[in-house]
Amino acid sequence: MKLHSQEVRALAPENDPLKIGMGWTPEDLEKPQILVESTFGDSHPGSAHLDQLVMEAVKGICDGGGKAARYFTTDICDGIAQGHDGINFSLAHRDMIANMIEIHGNSTGFDGGVFIASCDKSVPACLMGMARLDMPSIMITGGVMDAGPNLLTLEQIGAYSAMYQRGEITREKFAYYQQNACPSCGACSFMGTASTMQIMAETLGLMLPGSALMPATHKDLKEAAFLAGKQVMRLVEKGLTLSKIVTKESFENAVMVHAAISGSTNSLLHIPAIAHELGIELDGDTFDRMHRGAHYLLDIRPAGRWPAQFFYYAGGVPGVMEEIKPMLHLDVMTVTGKTLGENLEELKQSDFYENCGRNLGPWKLTPKDIIRPFDHPIGKEGTVAILRGNLAPDGAVVKHSAVPKEMFQAVLRAVPFDCEEDAIQAVLSKKIKPGDGVLIRYEGPKGSGMPEMFYTTEAISSDPELGKAIALITDGRFSGASKGPAVGHVSPEAADGGPIALVEEDDLILLDIPGRRLEIIGTKGEKRAPEEVTEILARRRAAWKPKPPKYTKGVLKLYSEHAVSPMKGGYMV
Repeated sequence: MKLHSQEVRALAPENDPLKIGMGWTPEDLEKPQILVESTFGDSHPGSAHLDQLVMEAVKGICDGGGKAARYFTTDICDGIAQGHDGINFSLAHRDMIANMIEIHGNSTGFDGGVFIASCDKSVPACLMGMARLDMPSIMITGGVMDAGPNLLTLEQIGAYSAMYQRGEITREKFAYYQQNACPSCGACSFMGTASTMQIMAETLGLMLPGSALMPATHKDLKEAAFLAGKQVMRLVEKGLTLSKIVTKESFENAVMVHAAISGSTNSLLHIPAIAHELGIELDGDTFDRMHRGAHYLLDIRPAGRWPAQFFYYAGGVPGVMEEIKPMLHLDVMTVTGKTLGENLEELKQSDFYENCGRNLGPWKLTPKDIIRPFDHPIGKEGTVAILRGNLAPDGAVVKHSAVPKEMFQAVLRAVPFDCEEDAIQAVLSKKIKPGDGVLIRYEGPKGSGMPEMFYTTEAISSDPELGKAIALITDGRFSGASKGPAVGHVSPEAADGGPIALVEEDDLILLDIPGRRLEIIGTKGEKRAPEEVTEILARRRAAWKPKPPKYTKGVLKLYSEHAVSPMKGGYMV
């Protein structure tokens, strides 16, 4: 098999001298050439340490007989972007990173790739880029940060901020929490989007078994990066490209693991977008169907009790998969060159689980305290649901494992807002009352880039009165740290003329999670017959006028013009 890099060398006589100019030797030019792409940069704790993993991967590639080329496309942090318009760039930059990976990989001519990232958009961006390149590839994730004092983790800061603004804690106490919530590098230590997507990368078969979501400070992480660098050389030798590994069955495995871990709702943006790059159709209905009856096992924050570093200590992705083994496609291929079933069997025969479990000793916990046995789950109906109705004809998503039982079925009085800033002020100033349905619209991909409604959800869930008595409904999205009665991704979005744009104050909204319904069932505080509601909405639609575009230049103009529906993945076409 002739290497792609050698074909490119033959076509471009400038190739060799230019690479020699940056230190390559003539012998290096003859070796398989491997792209090592990471999101390393001083952007946030999830990326600031990735250069160390790049170095280990490069060593592994060299040890395996290849020549590595380091490329960098730094990501941004949703936490740092919160509270201002920076968060509007968050989802769009997923597609921009994927674009740069595609450009880097195709413009030079590589034989394989190692991709290194940790966080919310960078991990799915790498997976999307890997799918576009479709060459022998492997993923390394940057792991998870340690918890702070008394197991303090970052997702608690939003609640503490709301408590401080309400005068419930002092400025000094709040400052203490801020200064101790992120004691190391790595992704945030809860089952947010970053942790979820690291797990999804391994579940899809694109990481070495057991290597997702390791503690970033653990020695095993660097070893995993070195071994991944060696393994990509074997993939190149076998010609085992990404499309030969990832199939529809791989994605179904990912959805089953997503249910078991109570994964972030943002996965319903990222998993379909990755599948789309491979020509595989997967949507919110797949999640809804597969979550029904699925056992939710992982006792990790924000829905559970423990920080995410305990996930690896309990056995990581293989530990979860062992519990739901009968629900998985065990014959899918992985980057080991073996099937998922073979990988799991090898780990059982090794000392993997014993080595992981030792780390729980200081907390007097066992792996079963973190990953519950299948027969003793936290829940038996999965963790997310897709709601439909005249308010969300194309669907909306709710993470019902984080919703108070009191809000599973409710009729709410609509209080609509055209931006999050107005909504959060209404919540914090106590203008929102029990029984209200807070609607935030024009925050979808076409409206404003689809930012998170994180601060509003935290203000609601941390309020002892409102947290169990109102719901937030939006065409925007939520942080993976969000909990409480929150319904997002309402589609079609308001900027596309979706029914959420037509809601008026005092409309009555039916939220029915068991029945999978999200309906406008009345106006002016009174219930009305379905046909009457239909007529009222038709009149409102005739009078509705689209809002002028929020962005008229730059990346967000491009994204808002080309992004598909949230329920399809919010990717650009």
